[in-house]
Amino acid sequence: MEELGGMKRFGVLLCAEDSDYVKKKYGGYFGVFVAMLAEEGEIWDVFRVSSGQFPSDDQIGLYDGFVITGSCNDAHGNDAWICKLLVLLKKLDSLNKRVLGICFGHQILARALGGKVARAPTGWDIGVRTINFSTSMKMLSNLKFPSRLSLIECHRDEVRELPSKVEVLAWSDKTTVEMFRYGDHIMGVQGHPEYTKDILLQLIDRLLQRNLIEEWNAIKGRGSMEEKEPEREAWKQLCTNFLKGRLW
Repeated sequence: MEELGGMKRFGVLLCAEDSDYVKKKYGGYFGVFVAMLAEEGEIWDVFRVSSGQFPSDDQIGLYDGFVITGSCNDAHGNDAWICKLLVLLKKLDSLNKRVLGICFGHQILARALGGKVARAPTGWDIGVRTINFSTSMKMLSNLKFPSRLSLIECHRDEVRELPSKVEVLAWSDKTTVEMFRYGDHIMGVQGHPEYTKDILLQLIDRLLQRNLIEEWNAIKGRGSMEEKEPEREAWKQLCTNFLKGRLW
């Protein structure tokens, strides 16, 4: 893998299997993330880490940043690939690489930094939820930032504890750590800024079929999508600006 003419290069650390629906409509979750984050003149690659495909030490140096996706696995689990991912994330931190974690990615980043992840005592969070930003987020950011934004959520685990060096940037009435930062190079977002409503509706159906959620979870989640729109463009700007070093 060679560096191409000074182009910025980013890697997606894919932690989930693509559903047939997402594969057919969006070219897999890699395609969903590229659609949200990629800008002209960049190179984007995917590493299917949940299948054991990791960047080598030599490859890491070629990347300006990495994105960690959601997953069906638990970030508090000790599967071989999860343990290997924790080692990689600590390495990326030591190299000051920019890393954006989404849902499972947010949780596994928190764990790599010394935090604790566990099942949420209040159960699943599925649907569109209002996220409240801390005053420090508004002071830190170079963007004109609102005090709250709506975001698609789909998780049953959450970050329960963070070390003092990690700053919480956002919370909701369901989850105390919706977003955090560590230094200028690591950021986690509990929700799914990359999801569209149709992706979540398909996911709700799959979770129901597998008996992972109850009917009332599905009804509540679908209902929240009728009540409010996820503010996807604002989240896209936020995540893109962080990854490209334009946020703070």
